[in-house]
Amino acid sequence: MTGEHAMRKIKLSEVRLNSLIRFGIIGIIGIIAMLMSSPIAVQANDRSKTNKANPAPTNLVEKIKKRGRLHCGVNPASMGFSDLDKAGQWRGMYIDLCRALAVEILGDAEKITYFPLNAGQRFPALQFGEIDVLSWNSTKTLSREATLGIQFAPIIFYDGTQIMVRAKSKYRSVAQMKNTKICLEMDSTTVPVIKEYFNLHRISFTPVIIEDVGGLGNLVADAFFHGKCDGYAIDGSKLASDRTRNNFTESDYIILPEILSKEPLSLAYRKSDPEFGAIVDWTIYALFAAEQYGITKANVDAVKAKTTNPEIMRLLGSEPGMGKALGLGDDWAYKAISTVGNYGEMFDNNIGMNSPLKLARGLNKPFSRGGIMYAPPIR
Repeated sequence: MTGEHAMRKIKLSEVRLNSLIRFGIIGIIGIIAMLMSSPIAVQANDRSKTNKANPAPTNLVEKIKKRGRLHCGVNPASMGFSDLDKAGQWRGMYIDLCRALAVEILGDAEKITYFPLNAGQRFPALQFGEIDVLSWNSTKTLSREATLGIQFAPIIFYDGTQIMVRAKSKYRSVAQMKNTKICLEMDSTTVPVIKEYFNLHRISFTPVIIEDVGGLGNLVADAFFHGKCDGYAIDGSKLASDRTRNNFTESDYIILPEILSKEPLSLAYRKSDPEFGAIVDWTIYALFAAEQYGITKANVDAVKAKTTNPEIMRLLGSEPGMGKALGLGDDWAYKAISTVGNYGEMFDNNIGMNSPLKLARGLNKPFSRGGIMYAPPIR
């Protein structure tokens, strides 16, 4: 799963960007103009004219099998969720979900091509078939599901918009941030959230809206860390990710306590691919169920061999039928769990207490432990 064989760049934009920057002949206006000529950007413009993508129905699962690779769209710089490590390998919770899908459909968790996408590229890339699934920290909203021709999978992380400031600043609450500059990412839900919140509470501010040119994934954070803004607003998990990714701690930058919005995050797929969508949905549910029943990557074989619980037998394929309903083998969930572990393992190892981010589970605990993660019956 190295960057060399597993990562595909968005066709023209990054190649042109790298070349032009190397020769020092382009400024930021030129970069934006150049990016707008890329296939993804052109499609985005076409999409804005038609207001609704309407791709022809396809059997995407068969297409993936014939191609021999799963195409996953990912955030290129979201530590703990999707990011390249020092060895050039993709790591993170969203990467694990891509691997779970690949092992179920193709029998090999490494048969994935990753498409690094910025916020503006991600939905057009999904709508127009560049990717099979968007495994990106995207918020489920009414307008996105109702107008973009996409469907969000079950929520995998309940988050909320927060603001990060310098620890040495005077700001300890959002109410104190009058007449400040706030760094925001273009084409994200954070832009309207911050504008609405500040206007509602009559807090004057200046939004500094930055496009992640070229899908680099860190331009907004870089602007904040270099002093261009007084605060940086986005999902709280992304603030923690960017702080850790840049080798800062709470002694350098603090995240203000107010949660300014609900940001339910998950994967997305096209509504015209219902068979594939069912696999995405039930893969997530299977990982929730595995945590509920105490099934881990380490003990899944032992549990499968000994269990007499009908629900677990159906989950792991000892009792046949569930895989056929999805167009997969009956060991589909067994393959996913033995590859990436259960949901709790993915959380803890990538963004939780076993990771550099050390995020608390909060709402993202099983319903049996005070959270709201819940799998419907597997029957």
